[in-house]
Amino acid sequence: MNWRLMANLAGFQLGWFACVLGGSEVGLAVVAVLMAAHLRWLARPGEWRWLAGFAVAGLVIDGGLVLAGGFGFTSSDLRLGPLPLWLWLLWPLFGGVVQHGLAWLWRHPWLAMLCGATGAPLSYYTGARLAGVSLAPWLLIAEALVWLLLCRWLCHRLGGRVRPLRSSH
Repeated sequence: MNWRLMANLAGFQLGWFACVLGGSEVGLAVVAVLMAAHLRWLARPGEWRWLAGFAVAGLVIDGGLVLAGGFGFTSSDLRLGPLPLWLWLLWPLFGGVVQHGLAWLWRHPWLAMLCGATGAPLSYYTGARLAGVSLAPWLLIAEALVWLLLCRWLCHRLGGRVRPLRSSH
């Protein structure tokens, strides 16, 4: 694996922790730097559309789940509609690894769907525990289904078409 892909995945993890542990203000600062670096040094032409698409998807999906009572937030964090900003920022952050650090995954539909259906709920559960967010009993099942379908769509859309960028060194 080349240094760009490692930096891409490490940046995602850094952003995740900044959002979950640092809240909206810290998350916004870190994700803004990560997204600027991503767009400057790693993104393909037009990739900003993917990042924007994931941002919209996050607002619709997690925003809808907030409105349905799936999340219970205790803090008065900065908000984007129904979502705390830090939760919403995780979506474009994930969009940044789709065509890079996770590009290999979309050629393996069953593995991608399994990773989505298990990894996403685990991420939500862990993030909620660390951030002091309560989750409705049904939320993790809903997230598993959402991410299974999202990963299936990504396999269909990107399966044989996206390859990780090669390192220039």
